[in-house]
Amino acid sequence: MLDISITSLSPESNVLFNSGVIQVGGGASSSSTGKTSGYLVDRNGYVLIPVIGKVRIAGLTKQEAINDLALRLGKYARDPIVDIKFMNFKITVIGEVNTPSTFNVTSDRINVLEALGLAGDMTPYGKRENVLIIREQSGERITTRIDLNKKEVLNSPFFYLQQNDIVYVEPDKVKAIQVSPGRSNVQYGLSIGLALVSVVTLLVSQVF
Repeated sequence: MLDISITSLSPESNVLFNSGVIQVGGGASSSSTGKTSGYLVDRNGYVLIPVIGKVRIAGLTKQEAINDLALRLGKYARDPIVDIKFMNFKITVIGEVNTPSTFNVTSDRINVLEALGLAGDMTPYGKRENVLIIREQSGERITTRIDLNKKEVLNSPFFYLQQNDIVYVEPDKVKAIQVSPGRSNVQYGLSIGLALVSVVTLLVSQVF
């Protein structure tokens, strides 16, 4: 769902070109009726714009889509101005992060590092070298793991996230065990036990 606003020097054109919006529930910009206006992008990547019809925007950046629509609209309106905002671009970040959740993204793209920032960054137990990305492409779910400690990650096709991507930060079990209260108590108990054994051994040696 996209928020596409079209304005020109003609009030009549403004009403005409913005008449094709549909109503969807929710959203930060909802009106008092609880609805938000938006243009639905179909499964083939097309959006239906009044007067000019279907326009394919799949594969374009936001700026490219704005330029393409402005060029098309220029045939019917004077100096059209187009603005596009994402309304339901969502990603999910779970696992060893401070605030796991699903986040709405308003920009045209977001990378893994920015997504982790939205989730309050990793906990001390998160494995930066083994972050799992879950993505759905053409009805098929694919997964890959990326290493955030290597600069090569910047060239990965999974560095920039897509709609409905899931980022899972795997826990480092070794770190978790090392700092867990249970392990600390065990280590403390062993230290006390070894100290007692040493004292007893010393006393026995003095007696005999």
